Amino acid sequence: MFVLLLVLIVVLFGFGFLNPIWWVAAASAVLVFGAAQYGRRGEGGGWDRDGSSDRGEYRDRRRHWARRRREVRRDSEPRR
Repeated sequence: MFVLLLVLIVVLFGFGFLNPIWWVAAASAVLVFGAAQYGRRGEGGGWDRDGSSDRGEYRDRRRHWARRRREVRRDSEPRR
């Protein structure tokens, strides 16, 4: 993905010598790439590359409630 985006930026920059609007497109691609890298590093609540995130607490809470529902269901089932 990184290489593909880098090639895209270089090509758009090259086309900028024909028409300056392509330089705007290249600059936009750089900004999109920067935003994607910034979000990937986990800053601002995004996911980290190692799989951890700010959402870990949410996941733990969901697991707790799922476990609690199973216990309640098991307690409310008739004994055999």
